[in-house]
Amino acid sequence: MTAILLVIIYLAFISLGLPDSLLGAAWPVMQSDLGAPLETAGFLFMTIAGGTIISSLFSGKLLKRFGTGNVTFVSVLMTAGALLGFYFAPSVVWFVICAIPLGLGAGAVDTGLNDYVAINYKAHHMSWLHCFWGVGATLGPIIMAQFIMGENAWRSGYFVISGLQFALVILLLFTLPLWNRVTKSHITVKGVAKETNEVIHVEEEKDLKPLQIKGVKLALTSFLFYCGVEATLGLWGSSFLVNVKGVSAATAAGWVSLYYAGITVGRFLTGFITFKMTNRTLIRGGQVMALFGAIILILPLPAIFSLIGFIIVGVGLAPIFPCMLHETPTRFGKKHSQTIMGYQMAVAYTGTTFLPPLLGFIASHSTIGIFPMYLLTFVAVMLLSSEKLNSLLKMKILGKRNDSSSNVMS
Repeated sequence: MTAILLVIIYLAFISLGLPDSLLGAAWPVMQSDLGAPLETAGFLFMTIAGGTIISSLFSGKLLKRFGTGNVTFVSVLMTAGALLGFYFAPSVVWFVICAIPLGLGAGAVDTGLNDYVAINYKAHHMSWLHCFWGVGATLGPIIMAQFIMGENAWRSGYFVISGLQFALVILLLFTLPLWNRVTKSHITVKGVAKETNEVIHVEEEKDLKPLQIKGVKLALTSFLFYCGVEATLGLWGSSFLVNVKGVSAATAAGWVSLYYAGITVGRFLTGFITFKMTNRTLIRGGQVMALFGAIILILPLPAIFSLIGFIIVGVGLAPIFPCMLHETPTRFGKKHSQTIMGYQMAVAYTGTTFLPPLLGFIASHSTIGIFPMYLLTFVAVMLLSSEKLNSLLKMKILGKRNDSSSNVMS
């Protein structure tokens, strides 16, 4: 029963990823059909992500009152209806209206399923959960590219994705009793992350509020710019390839799907690597790899190297988000971990909401050619914040060890 429910959760996360990459892949064609300016995609993206932030903030109360299964069912139903609305939408105004339930549904699913897996399943399932988000994010542009190559029928791409979402809605409807049985009978498997000698253990700081704990603001900065990098490449990668590198819209959509494939494969492998390596090592290695991929995009190389850069950035980003989430109790103590986790998710969605549209605004007044430098800057800030946090925690641990040694000697 537990295994069946886990499969359903993975399918739900695939459905969460499917719409995330559609707008960026389809926008080069949508823009001309709708007669909209370039930055409109950023505004739509911001509307979706804004809805996600709002639903994430209120999802805790909804989950407690209605349960994860019911909230997931209603949320996927909302996203399916919103995508169907994209198919019928006659103007940009209607796209904005449909973007609202799309964001609201996505936020509730994301928060609810992350919390459910963190509580009821072993640590490596967190990486695999986000791997299945990558499966959806990879399939989205692939499906859209097939319709764009035909007759630029991007609306049909949204229709098909909506149909897949409605199929999941039906599955969730028939399996709702399963969530209750698993929860009530406590069959779910609980686990604790495998730890190694390198893991930093931080004592509870009982007298401090979460935001007053040293390092929390640096962690929030890392989440902000991580999501800025991931979402910016997903939204504007196709436009950069089409307008700067001269790649066709269909090919650009396919290349962006390979970027998401890099994230997907990387997270699948991360689930196994977590048995041997610490979260801190995986986070640092991923950030350095993403930095290298961004540098490749800046260099004046043939278009094919942009594909290589996209994939390298994707593989580099793969372990960062799930490992940072899982590292929260270790960094800041278990007492405040839930509150800080909520702050991190809110800041992450804020990065998704505002940083990609910012590039669209700047590019509309200059050129989309600034895309690689914009990306490199975000990766560098994320890396610096993370390394400063590691240094701060290391100093804190050394200080506590010295205090303990002094107490023993006295």
